[in-house]
Amino acid sequence: MAPQPVHHDDDNNEVVLLSFAMEHLEGALQLSQEMSWPYRLEDWAIALELGQGFVLRNSAGTVIATAAWWAYGETHASAGMIIVAKAAQGRGHGARLMDALLAAAHPRTITLNSTAEGLALYERRSFVRIGVVQQHQGVPHERHQAPPASLVRAMAPSDAEAVARLDQQATGWARRQMLDRLVQAGDGHVLVRDGEPRGYAISRRFGRGYVIGPVVAESAVDGRALIEASLACLGQVFVRVDTAASSQLGDWLESIGLRQVGDAITMVKGPHIPPAGPARMFALANQSFN
Repeated sequence: MAPQPVHHDDDNNEVVLLSFAMEHLEGALQLSQEMSWPYRLEDWAIALELGQGFVLRNSAGTVIATAAWWAYGETHASAGMIIVAKAAQGRGHGARLMDALLAAAHPRTITLNSTAEGLALYERRSFVRIGVVQQHQGVPHERHQAPPASLVRAMAPSDAEAVARLDQQATGWARRQMLDRLVQAGDGHVLVRDGEPRGYAISRRFGRGYVIGPVVAESAVDGRALIEASLACLGQVFVRVDTAASSQLGDWLESIGLRQVGDAITMVKGPHIPPAGPARMFALANQSFN
C-alpha cells in the first residue's frame, strides 16, 4: 500500500498511514509496553506474520498507533492490537485506523474484543456486543496431574486435519494456517473419544509466560481435561487463559490459582451466526486472534 495523504494532528504534526511492516515492530512493542500490555517482540512478529494491518507514524518517524487484522477465508476476520499512544489519544487516530482496517477487510464479518475505552469507537461503526471474555492468569498453586493417556494425548502431525475441522466447528472460521503456526510455536494436545479427536488445546510462550489456547472441546469437562494436560506439561509457571464468561471454567481457573485480572467485550460487525458445534471454544488463542 502506498502512503496515504498526510494528516495533521492538533499540534500540526504530520501523521501518515502506512501498511504495518516488519520495520514497525519495535515501535509497536513500545506502544504495547506503554499500555502495560504483555506482548513480547516475538508475539508482535507472529501476529504480523499471520495477519496484516496499519500503523500511524508521525513526522519524527515514531509509530504512534497500530491496528491489525487476520483473514479467515473470504467471509470472516478478527481484529486486534489496536493501540494509540497516550499522548496522541483524542485526535481521531483510532477512528482513522479502524476505517482503514474495515475498508481492507470488507466485506468480511469482523470479530474483536474491546476494552471499555474502545466501545464507543466500535459501536459507531456498527459493531454489536455478543459476549464477554475473562482474562485469567497466574502461577498454578500446584503441579497438575495429566489426564489418562487414553483420553488426552500429545498432538501429532497426522491430527492437523481433525484439529482444523474441530476449530471450524467451534468458530465458523477457516484458519488452518494460523493453527499450524501456533502448533509450530508450542505444544498441542488432543482429546480422543471412540478413536476420534473430539477436542484440542495448544499452549505456547506468550507475554509474561505461557498462554493455553485455543482450547476446543464438546463440554466444559473436556475443556478442563485439555487445560490440565497442558498444565501438567508446563509445570508451575506463569500461565494465561482467556475464556468466555459463559464457558463454566472461570471458578475452576480461580481455584487453581489463575485469577481473573480483567475482561473484554466481544463484538462483531456483520452477519453473526453462532457455530453449530458440537465442538465449542473454551479458551482463545489470544484476544486479538480470538
